[in-house]
Amino acid sequence: MEINKVVLKTKALQGMKRFYKDVLEMEVINEGGHCFEVRVGESVLVFTSKNVAGAPYYHFAFNVPSNQFNDAKQWVQSRVQLNTEEGEDEADFSNLPAHSLYFYDPAGNIVEFIARHSISEDREEPFSAKNLLNISEISLTVQDALWAGEKLKSIGIHERDQEAISGSSLNFMGNREDGNSLLLIEPGRRWIFSNKEAEIHPLEILLKTGERIMVNDQHELEVK
Repeated sequence: MEINKVVLKTKALQGMKRFYKDVLEMEVINEGGHCFEVRVGESVLVFTSKNVAGAPYYHFAFNVPSNQFNDAKQWVQSRVQLNTEEGEDEADFSNLPAHSLYFYDPAGNIVEFIARHSISEDREEPFSAKNLLNISEISLTVQDALWAGEKLKSIGIHERDQEAISGSSLNFMGNREDGNSLLLIEPGRRWIFSNKEAEIHPLEILLKTGERIMVNDQHELEVK
């Protein structure tokens, strides 16, 4: 499974555009009155202010080159404040293996940079936003994770380690080897390196194989 495009809602469109363009120095590839798009390596991240209810926020991750985590961390620290967990400002996932860092954007999204040391490519040039490889993970918060898991399985997206879908824990949907996951979760579980709990907000995920996964404005999951 590869993520081609993710569309997220925000009420802070202009502030978000300034942040991603001027602070993170990401390439804005399209913009209009209600939206803008930034390039994330081989993926596209879209923010739209059309028909926004409440104050939506999400958790998503970008893959960085496997040899550039330390460089990426220094680069991010010069621009934003890193989130911490028990006094640490990075996570070491020995089971992947991978290292991650986290920070908030102006809309309160929990942004993660993750270096997957066993599968992502190496880069030699100095780190910048141009070195981001793709959208690695996107939260998919739903009322019923078990039902949603069956819908995802119907289009060939299974739990990463072939474990049973749980309604009480975080489910990583997608092949481990691809380095991409849909983070299937029910409301109420706290996102690590944040003070935020998972909430249901509309979003759209387009996969490179053409499938479309949506949480609509009624908070219903649609898989096409």
